[in-house]
Amino acid sequence: MHKKTPSGLSTKLAMQITELVLREELKPGAHLTEQWIADSLRVSRSPVRSAMQFLEGLGVVAKEPHRGYFLRKSPASIKRTTLSSESDPEEARYLRIADDRLKGILGGEFTEAELMRRYAMTATQTRRLLDRMSREHLIHKKHGHGWEFEPVLDSAKAHNQSYRFRMIIEPAAILEPGFRINQPAFDRCRKLQQQLLDGGILKLSRVNLFTISSEFHEMIVECSGNRYLLDALRRQNQLRRIIEYRATMDRSRLIRQCREHLQLLDMLEAGQLKEAAVFMKEHLDVVRAIKTGDKTEKSPSKIHADL
Repeated sequence: MHKKTPSGLSTKLAMQITELVLREELKPGAHLTEQWIADSLRVSRSPVRSAMQFLEGLGVVAKEPHRGYFLRKSPASIKRTTLSSESDPEEARYLRIADDRLKGILGGEFTEAELMRRYAMTATQTRRLLDRMSREHLIHKKHGHGWEFEPVLDSAKAHNQSYRFRMIIEPAAILEPGFRINQPAFDRCRKLQQQLLDGGILKLSRVNLFTISSEFHEMIVECSGNRYLLDALRRQNQLRRIIEYRATMDRSRLIRQCREHLQLLDMLEAGQLKEAAVFMKEHLDVVRAIKTGDKTEKSPSKIHADL
């Protein structure tokens, strides 16, 4: 029996709890009772309990038997790692455009003027956003006038098939005869995953979280030395970018994802390639089932991470 993962609502509540700690200027060791938090934030104790479990996983609080939760990090360190960047107006506008594209509100082709008018942006804001979307391969400039969206995954079925394709090529990449560890890249990915566990899960936007995850998987496939496998994975990440941006983000799930990424790095560095290939397939299968809602095809797995 595995402990139920906190919901997206609890994830948001966890952010509010850290803001409450900052306002009250509490010191490490302070006792955080569920009732005090519930009263302060005007919520019931049930979601508070789930939010505290999430914060415990991030090391912000610690639970003592029969006593409850106690603050582990100082307000200053919490402030550095618990900002909700989703409140950034530019980020929110970017995600709204991605959402409108998936819903069909925004057509496949558009002009700069149309974008300015529809989303109430200045010319500078529009150009900056277009530059970013172009860099991320979401759009390309048409010959002559206007812009056009690149093809994207736009259904749960397509998203499911994309994951099943990755379940074929990513484990295969690990078993390629030319697979060689890129130690500097491994060290960088390990550092990023640990930074997420140290609080970045709360701080970073959905876009940044997607980028870190996709680059992790691309890094491992690149170690295969097979450029065709790498090109295929990069194409899949490009296709699924918008649908991933639109997905409801339950950040509590990312704790287990990061831990599994670190475990995978350990296995590869230890030369356990066959075991790592199996681990990768099961890892992706669990994610596929969760993100697409299709649990009927999920193979038996020793991995129980909710990613």
